[in-house]
Amino acid sequence: MDHSPVATMSRPGAPHRPASGEPELGFVLGTGRCGSTLLYDVLARHPGVGFPTNLDDRLPGVPPRVRRLAAAVYRRCPPEFPRRRVRPSEVQAALAREVSPAIVDPFRELVAADASPWLARRLTAFYRRRAADQAVTRYVHKFTGWPRAGLLHEVFPQARFVHIVRDGRAVVNSWLQMWWWRGHLGPSGWHYGPLPPAYAREWEREGHSLVHLAAIGWKLLMDAYDAAAASVPPHLWLEVRYEDLVADPRERFGEILDFLGLPWSPAFERGFARHAFRTGRVDAFRRDLTPGQIALLNRSLGAHLAARGYAPDRDG
Repeated sequence: MDHSPVATMSRPGAPHRPASGEPELGFVLGTGRCGSTLLYDVLARHPGVGFPTNLDDRLPGVPPRVRRLAAAVYRRCPPEFPRRRVRPSEVQAALAREVSPAIVDPFRELVAADASPWLARRLTAFYRRRAADQAVTRYVHKFTGWPRAGLLHEVFPQARFVHIVRDGRAVVNSWLQMWWWRGHLGPSGWHYGPLPPAYAREWEREGHSLVHLAAIGWKLLMDAYDAAAASVPPHLWLEVRYEDLVADPRERFGEILDFLGLPWSPAFERGFARHAFRTGRVDAFRRDLTPGQIALLNRSLGAHLAARGYAPDRDG
């Protein structure tokens, strides 16, 4: 497939504008620390899409002209531009304020049955207003943690989902080093609610290891992503591995743009060329964790890793 600066792409079944005039939505989904920020940042370089910025969190009631200007400023700035200025964002504060805190920090996956009419109206207004403010018909947004795809598909049946997945051992290693990770509080205080019985027995058997609890968290999310993918028509769901994205970014981004019905335009090429895709952190978990901890991860995650093409170490 040609992804040169002048190439444009289309595909059978590319998204059609909803008859109601609502924006075409694309959601980037991932567990967190999985490469979703890189994917989101690069997609936001495309002039054909709108996206929320951190200004929405910091400034309630952002005027339409400011939203348009913020997107334009981001596209013109290099990646090293201070991220506290203007950047694509999950806008968790704005979502909690304008829609519901349940969208931002649920203790479980959100499914179609959670789509109450009032919640659907608020979600629809949230994206409709921002797309109109940026004068775009396509809009992308990122969610991390639970996929929420069952709920989102119920409200936006034509939305497309790009799920980026990363080796669970790398995700666990990164979670453990994040200030926001609450696994040290145990299942009573972490992000994902009570452990299912089988996972609770597994955690008990391994001696309540905090590294192991993070591994169970990744498995819980992968189980939820598998269920979410099964609830969405296949032509609306694309899964991409982070390791493949950084190894061959032009090919993988070509597939993603194709899936979203977007051309690889000269303007996108200029933004794409500003990004560096580094592979050096792909297996950093081997440097950051002990051999015993890696063996524990291999035992716990083996089936889930293999299901997505990752090979657990033989000594695990």
